[in-house]
Amino acid sequence: EETEVAPPSGKKKILVLGSGPIRIGQGIEFDYCSVHAVWALQKLGCETVIINNNPETVSTDFDTADRLYFEPLTPEDVTGVVEAEKPDYAIVQFGGQTAINLAAHLEKLGVPILGTPAWSIDAAEDREKFDVILEKCGIPRPAGHTVMTEEEAVKAADELGYPVLVRPSYVLGGQGMEIAYKESDVREFMQVITRNKVENPVLVDKYMMGREIEVDAICDGDDILIPGIMEHFERAGVHSGDSISIYPSINIEKKHKDTLVRYTESLAKNLAVLGLVNIQFVLYNDQIYVIEVNPRSSRTVPYISKVTGVPMVDLATRCMFGEKLRDMGCGTGLHPESDHYAVKVPVFSFQKLRDLDTQLGPEMKSTGEVLGVAKSFREALLKGLTGAGFKMKKKGAVLISVRDSDKQEAIRIGERFEALGFDIYATSGTANVLNRHMVATNAIRNVDEPSPNIIDLIESGKIDYVIATSVKGRHPELGSVHIRRTAVERAIPCLTSMDTVSALLRCLEGDIKIENCEMIDINSI
Repeated sequence: EETEVAPPSGKKKILVLGSGPIRIGQGIEFDYCSVHAVWALQKLGCETVIINNNPETVSTDFDTADRLYFEPLTPEDVTGVVEAEKPDYAIVQFGGQTAINLAAHLEKLGVPILGTPAWSIDAAEDREKFDVILEKCGIPRPAGHTVMTEEEAVKAADELGYPVLVRPSYVLGGQGMEIAYKESDVREFMQVITRNKVENPVLVDKYMMGREIEVDAICDGDDILIPGIMEHFERAGVHSGDSISIYPSINIEKKHKDTLVRYTESLAKNLAVLGLVNIQFVLYNDQIYVIEVNPRSSRTVPYISKVTGVPMVDLATRCMFGEKLRDMGCGTGLHPESDHYAVKVPVFSFQKLRDLDTQLGPEMKSTGEVLGVAKSFREALLKGLTGAGFKMKKKGAVLISVRDSDKQEAIRIGERFEALGFDIYATSGTANVLNRHMVATNAIRNVDEPSPNIIDLIESGKIDYVIATSVKGRHPELGSVHIRRTAVERAIPCLTSMDTVSALLRCLEGDIKIENCEMIDINSI
């Protein structure tokens, strides 16, 4: 049966690459995009062939596409399908990074890529090619260097000034990406990255702790449509998949929105994008910088499609066949903003992943997400946090252990918890700062000190929230990792970003209760 191919139907045959097995960084969102693309292609009168090997997705249902190949997404297996089916075109931009990485291989096999060409995909990943495009567009980005070895990385970090972002290219979900605050961090991260043979260069960028902004857009070659601009609650440095994401944005001025639209249009045209593009920006010192461009669908496409009513995948697929946005009746530029707030909150599986440090950073760790929709931002946030599993206790005890750079922020956080009536516990350094600033705090012994210490306190059941931003580590024996793991194993909410703490407090300080929140029919907005 595997060698049998249906006789020609006379229709155009389109090969759609799925996203492969679901894992952290690549989830069901890309399956949503693949399936909606198949439906759009069928409406356009095409025959569809899907390659995907994930049994838990809709794309591998027997009746989704005309032909399903349950094969791994590797060059060898894709070659076999191409030789058997002889498709007229292939679409790779809906299967995430896995599918995108096969674009060049498909072109070598003589299968034309529908949508954004393979050279453009490469230009978005290749630092030198991307820099040329940014310079042509006049768009700034954080200063950075391309390196291949540990010594080159150390030299680049010294030139840029710490902190720096160290990341491999052509990866998914920020895999292997870390923020380095000193030379020993750079050496440690480079040893991890280069443990396997490095074929693609490693990028070392200046780290800017600004406000991160995400834009998904559709480009038809002439015009763009941006359904909405999403703002991350956590500052840059936390992976977009692990951040609380807000639409419409609440802190971005109109002048910056105009800049974002202009930059998005310029990048989409210069990268010859046809279909979807995802761009991540950072707003730092009143200036917009571009962090990265992904000429493909992203994990936010289903979210922004649902809350704006713009069927992004359907429109993008039609653009690939030469239709223009102006003729589809959906408008161009920035789509009018919704009068409802939609807050995406990540969900984690830390209890199931033993010994993993729960500290959030540029490498993605979330395994799901929930969406809170309401007429007010605070109510949407409350719905999102509750859906993500937060118990939202308004009284009790909080434990604070933060790194030196967060201690000034911890004072305001402590004051807000104290005003709510919480008892505050903290490790010696943090307790000292809080008490000096008139926030009544109980000092407790650290992990490496005799009992009763911080671990005993967490295990006692007295603590309702743990705030732990102290040193991040790959080794479970580190004290800070031990604190966070103990909290997770006792099912105590453990917050590792001061912005997430602020989001939680925003809900606790309000008088809204989840049972009083209005139910919203997402189809009506």
